[in-house]
Amino acid sequence: MFSRFSVQVGKRYALAAKGSHLVSFISRMSVMGLIISVALLILVMSIMNGFDRELRERILQVMPQATIYKREGIANPSEIMAELNTHSQVLASAPYVTLQGLLSHANQVAPVVLFGVEPALEQKVSGASEYLRSGSLQVLSGDPQGIILGGALAQQLGVTVGDKLRLIIPHGEARAAAAVQVFTVRDLLDSGTEIDNNFALINLAQASSLSPHPGRVSGIRLKVADLFSAARTVHQLSAELPPGFYGKDWSRTHGNLYQAIHMSKRLVSLLLLLLIGIAAFNLVTTLIMVVVDKEADIAILRTQGASTADILSIFLVQGGIIGLIGTGIGVLAGVVLAYTVTPAVAALERLIGFQFLHSDVYPVSYLPSELLWGDVGLIVAVALGLSFCASIYPAWRAARIPPAEALRHE
Repeated sequence: MFSRFSVQVGKRYALAAKGSHLVSFISRMSVMGLIISVALLILVMSIMNGFDRELRERILQVMPQATIYKREGIANPSEIMAELNTHSQVLASAPYVTLQGLLSHANQVAPVVLFGVEPALEQKVSGASEYLRSGSLQVLSGDPQGIILGGALAQQLGVTVGDKLRLIIPHGEARAAAAVQVFTVRDLLDSGTEIDNNFALINLAQASSLSPHPGRVSGIRLKVADLFSAARTVHQLSAELPPGFYGKDWSRTHGNLYQAIHMSKRLVSLLLLLLIGIAAFNLVTTLIMVVVDKEADIAILRTQGASTADILSIFLVQGGIIGLIGTGIGVLAGVVLAYTVTPAVAALERLIGFQFLHSDVYPVSYLPSELLWGDVGLIVAVALGLSFCASIYPAWRAARIPPAEALRHE
């Protein structure tokens, strides 16, 4: 269908610098619309992929991926851990105690979710060490008065490493006095996520002594091989353990955030795909005007032996080249933006002294981005496909122009 003749003529029509100024202007606007739409879609999908990655690689590295509990606490965690570790999906396990309380320093008070951990075992299931300023959980080993605070929480309380603060743990009984303990800040955790706002770590034994069930642990944290099979893994483990044990996975604690990210990605992608469709179908206007502008040329080609298929091919080639140029430049711009948006936004925040994302509102405190080439390939296929489809009607109309009628007014 696409002969050498039709390809050459279509290429000349698409790339010609001379001609009607109005047609050239509309053609440039069509290409510009396609470039902007493709670039924006790549950028936005990369940002949504970045939020997805941060949920998996930051939040779920610090917070439990899956946990096994017992209502009155677990008295024999080592035995239960040995049984849990035999499951094919369990990579590692560690006991922990969770408490809720208040931290006080000077005139500042803030709520805190406290985790008591065993540093040697916790490092096997958690990536928290990667976000510590000193780089190790071992500062809590053998230190019952040491505490690691989230960076945002420490800023809110106005404390830094070496400062002392009070931990207040309320008891369930109405008339019981709250437990008060003095801790020394040993390190700060900066994950850049919402965790930093109310997160703290202390020694496991000390946390257990402050809990309603001293000498026991609240649960056993698991690191699983497949995050998306965590719910099934927890269900299987709970069924294999003695009565009284139950489990919870990350989809119960952070599943809403994960679903919100993916729903936003789908909705925004749909909207931007519609923009690509609008930009692509602007080619219809461009090519119709080209057909009107080139009626005499079309008639001369027909009189010189060009067939209806040749004329049809010429304008399909022209539309395809315009779509290819717009899509190609849009992909290049989108890839560059996807790779540079994180440092560019960070630099802009430092320049103007204003932070766009705050971890008390958004999951992370910076703008993440992750470019997936599969997404780029899909965007290219859709943009080129729509551009080709938009060229069909103008090409068909050009092929139906009667030569005699077109030359009558020339």
